[in-house]
Amino acid sequence: MSYTRYALLLLVLPLSLLWGCRQSPYPNVPSQYHALLDEALQRAGENATELRQALARVPKEQAEGLAFLIAYMPERDVTTLTADFLLENVAYAYAARERFAWGASIPQERFFNDVLPYVSMNETRDNWRKDFYERFAPYLEGVTDLVAAIDTINRHIRNELVVDYNTAREKPDQSPYESMRQRMASCSGLAVLLTDAFRSVAIPSRIAGTPNWYDNRGNHSWNEVWLNDGWHFTEYYPSGLDKSWFLSSAGRATPTDSVHAIYATSFRPTGLPFPLVWDSTITYVHAENVTQRYIDLFQKEQAARKGTGDYVTVRVTYLDPRKSSNDRRTAINVDVFDKAGQVDGGRTLDGTHDLNDMLTFVLRKHHSYKFLYFLPDGTAKDYEFTTGAEDAVIELP
Repeated sequence: MSYTRYALLLLVLPLSLLWGCRQSPYPNVPSQYHALLDEALQRAGENATELRQALARVPKEQAEGLAFLIAYMPERDVTTLTADFLLENVAYAYAARERFAWGASIPQERFFNDVLPYVSMNETRDNWRKDFYERFAPYLEGVTDLVAAIDTINRHIRNELVVDYNTAREKPDQSPYESMRQRMASCSGLAVLLTDAFRSVAIPSRIAGTPNWYDNRGNHSWNEVWLNDGWHFTEYYPSGLDKSWFLSSAGRATPTDSVHAIYATSFRPTGLPFPLVWDSTITYVHAENVTQRYIDLFQKEQAARKGTGDYVTVRVTYLDPRKSSNDRRTAINVDVFDKAGQVDGGRTLDGTHDLNDMLTFVLRKHHSYKFLYFLPDGTAKDYEFTTGAEDAVIELP
């Protein structure tokens, strides 16, 4: 090789090495995130320095998790969250996954999307992760089963955080510390608390809800947790997995009706916004339509009850005496209670439906119930009824 060619090679080689470094700007981060991170840093503006610092400081084994968060975080977060906030959140999420027996069985997608995120909806971005980890991890000492872990957190969260449902709360979309300061929250605020508690101990969790029940009784939010066989629902005040007073209403929802469907939150964009009834302009909270799963659960529960032989079908209707037409059937909201609390609820059908199509409950035989309902003029009424051994039809007075 001539001296001239050798000299040229020495000049070109450092340039090629430099070019190779430029092709891999994010050490330890899979290439699938590189373009997304480039875009996030561009959107971050002056806060890009914090995000770059987080990416530079994150431990190798946590780098992809951090990249996932930065890649998909909404505009409000990419421009404000600090490196310390992100690194602490990621570190404690990975620590929980390592500490608890179920952590190793959590698929990466579930861990990234439903454990790592520091937020569920549009609430204030509290730095809750370390605090909640230290609060709830001790309850799980010796617990190796994920179902038992879910039950344990469910049973202890109220007394640990001392927050209860109360319509006097400041706002519906409260963050954990906003609710803990007031010791009160809406159903959405309670759902935020429970999902954060689950996530702090590596239990995949997300918030589910509807902007309006099928009978227009209003909105509701609750929680979902992931097990090896898929998603299950629970609430801040627990009654067991996939068991709640609202299942009959969720099971009557329509998947294609955006106002009355059931949704679950997602950190990763889905192309579908989670409907926030307190601010319909917010579209950066992502969602999945999970209505069909609740329909299937409800139908399965109804069939199982009837199959035991211990339940009867009770169909309910209301005839408005003020109507002069032959068909006086009227739609009103009806809630069903027994001594333990609410067991069901729904809305009677009006004259636009077939005569044999009625609001239907599956209730225990030889059991006393109270029906609470509101007349069209707003008058509250109640009706006590004891089921027998056979199916029945009730015309509410």
